[in-house]
Amino acid sequence: MTDTINFPSRVGVIGGGRMGGGIAHAFLMAGANVTVIERDPVAASDARERIESSVAKSIERGATDANFDEVVQRLDVEITYDAFSEVELVVEAVFEDFNAKVDALTTAERHIADTAVLASNTSSISLATLAAQLKRSAQFLGLHFFNPVPASTLIEVVVAPETAGPVAAAAPAWVEQLGKTPVVVKDSPGFASSRLGVAIALEAMRMVEEGVASAKDIDAAMELGYKHPSGPLKTTDIVGLDVRLGIAEYLAEHLGERFAPPQILRDKVARGELGRKSGKGFYDWS
Repeated sequence: MTDTINFPSRVGVIGGGRMGGGIAHAFLMAGANVTVIERDPVAASDARERIESSVAKSIERGATDANFDEVVQRLDVEITYDAFSEVELVVEAVFEDFNAKVDALTTAERHIADTAVLASNTSSISLATLAAQLKRSAQFLGLHFFNPVPASTLIEVVVAPETAGPVAAAAPAWVEQLGKTPVVVKDSPGFASSRLGVAIALEAMRMVEEGVASAKDIDAAMELGYKHPSGPLKTTDIVGLDVRLGIAEYLAEHLGERFAPPQILRDKVARGELGRKSGKGFYDWS
């Protein structure tokens, strides 16, 4: 591995959902050729439509002067990992489950070049536990994007214990070339953003549960008093209550009972009230 790693011109993304599609969008806008892997032809078609729509909206808003046809010509959506043979960076963006991420990362590792870098978009899982399943852990790190990726200006760069120096040094520069701001953190469950964000959100849920205030008023207190652009409960609805529950359970297991999910969160997930994507969470999104 050389001491300097340039911005990747060919990028792979595992998963073309909301997060994966957003990650693909970001690299496309930065000039990279992007290959997205999805599980089947239907999902691949949906992913392409999602990403192309996102690119079109950015152009319509005037966020970029890029040409739509030129951008989408650099997008490829496939269903086999063979398409990763020439990529320089792969970002895994499957759902927040350890086994699913290990399967995606180890499969990708078997298909990429020896010099390629692997990254996980995990928002909470310790990178060391994922790296232990890989043969080339020195070329692995975390790139935690935030939803919605096109509008978010933050990417958390998570450096695992075995991440090679050149990889750790290159990642913040990549983030800047995406037009975003890097925050570099050492590997730890929940990192910095999820750990703090989930802690605030869980306490806000307990306040709703205890009748301290409504979700709307709790969010207003954080938005007006602390200048949060979105309150913790509205943010939870946007992220997904099921996602927040999974992260909270993981953090409770590794960091203690202070992250134990409140019953109101468990009940809402059990009823299918997952937030914006289901039409209802702490707010009515219908």
